[in-house]
Amino acid sequence: MIGAVVLWALLQAAPAPATRPITIASKPFAESYLLAEMFAQLLEARGFKVDRRLGLGATEIAFRALRTGAIDVYPEYTGTGLLAILGEQPQRDARAVFRRVATAFPARFDAYWLPPLGFENTYAIAVRQQTAAEHGLRTLTDLSRAAPRLTAGLTPDFVGRADGLPGLEAEYDMHFAQVRSLLQSVKYSALVNGNVDVIDGYSTDGLIARHRLVVLVDDRAFFPPYEAAALVSGAFYRDMPQAVAVLTELSGRLDAELMRRLNERVEARGETVPRVAAAALRELDLLGPASVDGAPAATEGGSLLRYFAERRALLAQLTLRHLLLVLLSLSAAIVAAVPIGLALERAGAAAEPVIRAFGVLQTIPGIALLAFMIPLLGIGVVPALVALFLYSLYPILRNTYSGVRDAAPDAVEAAGALGMTPWQVLRFVRLPLASPIIMAGIRTAAVIGVGTATLAAFIGAGGLGDPIVAGLALSDTRMILFGAIPAAALALLVDSGLGLVERLVTRRFAGR
Repeated sequence: MIGAVVLWALLQAAPAPATRPITIASKPFAESYLLAEMFAQLLEARGFKVDRRLGLGATEIAFRALRTGAIDVYPEYTGTGLLAILGEQPQRDARAVFRRVATAFPARFDAYWLPPLGFENTYAIAVRQQTAAEHGLRTLTDLSRAAPRLTAGLTPDFVGRADGLPGLEAEYDMHFAQVRSLLQSVKYSALVNGNVDVIDGYSTDGLIARHRLVVLVDDRAFFPPYEAAALVSGAFYRDMPQAVAVLTELSGRLDAELMRRLNERVEARGETVPRVAAAALRELDLLGPASVDGAPAATEGGSLLRYFAERRALLAQLTLRHLLLVLLSLSAAIVAAVPIGLALERAGAAAEPVIRAFGVLQTIPGIALLAFMIPLLGIGVVPALVALFLYSLYPILRNTYSGVRDAAPDAVEAAGALGMTPWQVLRFVRLPLASPIIMAGIRTAAVIGVGTATLAAFIGAGGLGDPIVAGLALSDTRMILFGAIPAAALALLVDSGLGLVERLVTRRFAGR
């Protein structure tokens, strides 16, 4: 009754839907995609504009994007909020956990939890039936005794979180013979194929039932409640109360059985996320029958060529965006790195330490560098361009410095003997001789940029990484190839184009 009164008051007091798009994000796994798409379609059905940034990354990236205002809302879990974000000890009572995160987040992060959606999705430690029978596994205590003889395949998030592997090791004294870090999308196939013996899943995963896996009982109640809910930014909560009211229409409407069915349709049957989300909203009487479900149906049994042909317009759009990301960042890196390399050639012993400092950037994992950008630049194209620019600097700088420094000493000496100034020697002797080496550095940076740009999908910059990330999350091989094959072709195309530029530059210098 109170919830209905609050909803009515919000709808009455709020202004008409705002014109700015509401940015909705998700983490890179099927259920998060589904919930975010349901948020988006429900808001669009009520007249709001929506900007989707699905598959942003794990908790760290998604929550950081929310805190900086780069996104407005994404689906999160109360147990994750309590342990992974607040860093507090587990609690067993679901209502107590929600009260704690709902109280702490506004004060500490200016973020708000909307009422839970109606289901929990706790961790589920799963094994094959054969493994359970062989080792007598029914509970996690049983698993702790057998763990030294088993290989675990765990997601990176689970490996590092207090409510994941470190917590299991402390609570159950559980130590596996080997732990392999596996993406969400491949862990089930790795388990079924016998590559690993144990995985971390989620209680609403559709693939648990499909593969008839055994979920071990958490007999010490280690895992806290994980109620799904919409987590929204403070600015969105204050500025768009009518949109907040629309999202609360989903509160309490979803149960675990429904989510397992929806996840199974996406993960096992290969149905598209927009289609399944629209069907769920219609089942809940929240979406009219005439509403568009947002995406073409999957091509069941069709060839890969047909899959590409049906999505050629999308492919062209993604490829163009990917190419622009690479070319803009590469151009900026050339403008910056070549002059620095030329200047360092005259710096003597100080040159190498400077170049090595730039080389340190190459050791930072791409996804980590992108995550570092979020607090400064938010998400989208700008942080992606900055990260790609930084990655492109080192090969261009190193080759420029080495090429100019090592340019035929005899020719340089002869030019000096003829009375040429250092600038003339650089322009007419060193640069022409070094141009193939400089261009090799640029070509290397370009190919690295094409590959690294696929990671930009994790911060909503678009490009060919979008279908790769989505395909990994949804276990859709064709979707992965839809991004990977064009990315590989684009790398070859860019390298070939720069090879042509290299020949033209070399010919121009040779003609002087």
